[in-house]
Amino acid sequence: MTANRGVTHRGLPDLSLSRAVVDRTALRRIDDAWLAAAWESPDVHVVRTASGTAALSADGDELDLGRRPEVPPERRFFLGEHEGVPFFSVEVEEAEAAEAGDRFRSLREIGAVLGARDAGLVVHAIALANWHATHRHCPRCGAATRVAMAGHSRVCEADGSEHYPRTDPAVIMSVVDDDDRLLLGHQSAWPDRRFSTLAGFVEPGESLEQAVRREVAEEVGVAVGEVDYLGSQPWPFPSSLMLGFTAHALTTEVTLHDAEIAQARWFTRASLRDDVRRGELLLPPPISIARRLVEHWYGEPMDSSGDAWR
Repeated sequence: MTANRGVTHRGLPDLSLSRAVVDRTALRRIDDAWLAAAWESPDVHVVRTASGTAALSADGDELDLGRRPEVPPERRFFLGEHEGVPFFSVEVEEAEAAEAGDRFRSLREIGAVLGARDAGLVVHAIALANWHATHRHCPRCGAATRVAMAGHSRVCEADGSEHYPRTDPAVIMSVVDDDDRLLLGHQSAWPDRRFSTLAGFVEPGESLEQAVRREVAEEVGVAVGEVDYLGSQPWPFPSSLMLGFTAHALTTEVTLHDAEIAQARWFTRASLRDDVRRGELLLPPPISIARRLVEHWYGEPMDSSGDAWR
């Protein structure tokens, strides 16, 4: 594993959870007759989810899409079409998932293993299920809401207002100084040895670049100048969209302002490589955009098969 500083990358291609190939065909969501026919079609494929997990096939490397649960239309979420095949998702009862044992696996476990089609499907399905589970009442008046647009909207039963799935933008950044060192932080809630890139949610009325500079200053006291966008990845835990950047540090002195970040360290490529090899540092998991940001700076994929960060 030799660092290659001569290699440059344009963005972050093929992020694990950004490889969707299914056409969402949003206009189908308002055609109840078409949706009903598609659900009854012998070609229909159904993603079954349960509390952030999804059902896998027996071999475990793809989704189990062959079973069509008997559920009313309001529990069927239309995900789109691919090669003429309609795809839906259904959030099943906890008991059904429990009976299936380890056939239901979390997105963190399977996101990097699944192919592009299945990865995109399961991210879409879990994000919708997460939103519906926590938005059953109208934020305006508190009345019950009903599912609409094949799972992509809820309508208030009292005032008729429409509400749409929530996505929370968060910036995540590789902070690099003039000596080409990378800054990583350790959160106080994490196990020992776990380090990652800095990140935080975008505030109201704030640009992404402003959010990058504010978060770095708040968390480690480092001033940031130039900010470059690299790529994004949905992160439905429960509803984030991670927006990846590289940020140039104008200062290097680390000052921890609150209890969220317990440690922050500058790494050279050699020191990062050696700490990982010795097991003294755990990298973010391969499914995360944080891992890709680290590897983008490093210049090539890093071998951390021995880590257990999930």
